[in-house]
Amino acid sequence: MERYKYNIFGREVAIERSNNRWATFYQGAEGKRRSAGIFVPPEITEDELTQYLSDLCHEWASERNQSVVRLSEDK
Repeated sequence: MERYKYNIFGREVAIERSNNRWATFYQGAEGKRRSAGIFVPPEITEDELTQYLSDLCHEWASERNQSVVRLSEDK
């Protein structure tokens, strides 16, 4: 399983790939997770993920939060 953490225009999202499928989550301070509701097609590669998230979630951008940044990964 591949795991990544992203800051998507100010929102922290955990993204996991398992069995050729992507899943996205918001993670609470106490460790509980809930779906982030972001659909990532299975054909999107790790290298394409940042650009895909930027294109898909650009409405979240603000003057203060203008980018999508990968914070970490755990393969």
